[in-house]
Amino acid sequence: MAGTSIRAALVSTNSVTQGEAVANLWKPLFESGVHIDFAHRTFRWDSEAKIKAHVHCVIVGFSTAPNTTPKTLFTSERAQVVQNINGYLLDAGNVFVESRSKPLCDVPEIGIGNKPIDGGNYLFTKDEMDEFLKIEPAAGKWFKPWYGSQEFINRCPRYCLWLGDCPPNELRKMPECLKRVEAVRQCRLSSTSAGTVKLADKPTRFHVENMPEGTYILLPKVSSERRRYIPMGFMTPDTLCSDLVFIIPNSTLYHFGVLTSNVHMAWMRAVCGRLKSDYRYSKDVVYNNFPWPTPTDAQKAKIEQTAQAILDARALYPDASLADLYNETTMPPELRKAHQQNDKVVMVAYGFWGKLNSEPACVAELMRMYQKLTKL
Repeated sequence: MAGTSIRAALVSTNSVTQGEAVANLWKPLFESGVHIDFAHRTFRWDSEAKIKAHVHCVIVGFSTAPNTTPKTLFTSERAQVVQNINGYLLDAGNVFVESRSKPLCDVPEIGIGNKPIDGGNYLFTKDEMDEFLKIEPAAGKWFKPWYGSQEFINRCPRYCLWLGDCPPNELRKMPECLKRVEAVRQCRLSSTSAGTVKLADKPTRFHVENMPEGTYILLPKVSSERRRYIPMGFMTPDTLCSDLVFIIPNSTLYHFGVLTSNVHMAWMRAVCGRLKSDYRYSKDVVYNNFPWPTPTDAQKAKIEQTAQAILDARALYPDASLADLYNETTMPPELRKAHQQNDKVVMVAYGFWGKLNSEPACVAELMRMYQKLTKL
């Protein structure tokens, strides 16, 4: 196409405009002179088969030819003439949100939960744990609730036999636990990975251990696209998390309020990857690149208040799972109102309230903030 007036259009799954794919695909194309002439943002394309296959698609028109007509950005509701269309199909500058190992702003670091590599020997359902304790009652104090994304969202934990802190003299008195330890050791020795084989030397420990000493925020790695907000929440040190979630030690109500706000959700939807159509949260792309606000003390205190109000609204429904509470059809009015109030005060802290009237406009402004922060 270089040096010609050829214009092309691509119909694709929307993965080419999400997550790390944007920098990998569009950055070299833009650097070689390609620009987007028009685009249709994500829409659902259904097959004509009896069993529908829902595919989420985009249409991108591009060329290297001079711009002779206005750029147009389409959605299912409208067509909008814009100044520029970037790789995320937003009316914003050509920003590329690439992997970053540390947060861009002064906020707590995020990491994955625990990764046992135990062959399943240390993980139990509630019934399995109860049966095990009938045989080995002394093991009771070494069990901890275990949460991955599904367990957290459905409020149905599994249980982990955590023997990493168990003194050898106590462990030797628990023959059923010793059987589990030996099974883990043999499982690791039989691995084709040299690192896993080496890990057999300490069979009561995990491959990755992340056990904060204080409360921390749990954030699922994968969540349904049908939810307006990714369910997240605070956990205590007596619970353990799997590597299917992210955890944020040293986090506060303020951090929770900003992360659960519509501003952060808009950023997440724009730059995260997807698993099928579900949100796949990323620490290196989504969290570490997120531009945080610089609130006044009064604004920060207000965010803490509205964040607590969200937790209080959830507590009104102790028997409901987070899947129940964050389903758009069954979300309780108290929780929806609490989120709306939190959204407002976070937008005020950013200076967005009353100025931005759509999610794409919010993301475009966040990308401008990101550009300034990365140039410092």
